[in-house]
Amino acid sequence: MSAFRSVATELLRPSTFTSTRATPTLRTLGNPNSLRLIQQRRQLSDEARKKIDDVVKENPLVLFMKGTPDLPQCGFSRAVCQILEVQGVSLEKIVAFNCLEDQELREGIKEYSSWPTIPQVYLQGEFVGGCDIMLQMHQSGELEKMLLEAKLVEAEPGAEA
Repeated sequence: MSAFRSVATELLRPSTFTSTRATPTLRTLGNPNSLRLIQQRRQLSDEARKKIDDVVKENPLVLFMKGTPDLPQCGFSRAVCQILEVQGVSLEKIVAFNCLEDQELREGIKEYSSWPTIPQVYLQGEFVGGCDIMLQMHQSGELEKMLLEAKLVEAEPGAEA
């Protein structure tokens, strides 16, 4: 079993994410549209937020995606995996979580980052972005610098440090 699967299985099992719903306030109770929106919006529990926070801070590269790095189930997730591969990041260095396996994680990670889409990449505890940001950073050379600083890739012989 690869590293990302064992971490995902142990730390972010579907049963570890409990759903909490926003409580309507007196101000929103009179407005049926507000109440409906509150009921539809899921909030990330403190426990789930802490687990995500711990995973993101304890691992140099974390990827929340649809599918797995060896079997992405969405074109954007595939593109991020390909960018990391082109940059020279080995699969063993990616701690990945399949957001399709857990609906609360799928919605909760969006709330955690305040970013509306998946995939999401975290590097050295910081949110980097999604597919579009990763592509821009790859094209500009910024991603390579960040990956070198995080020691996730090695500089090519003869390349300036």
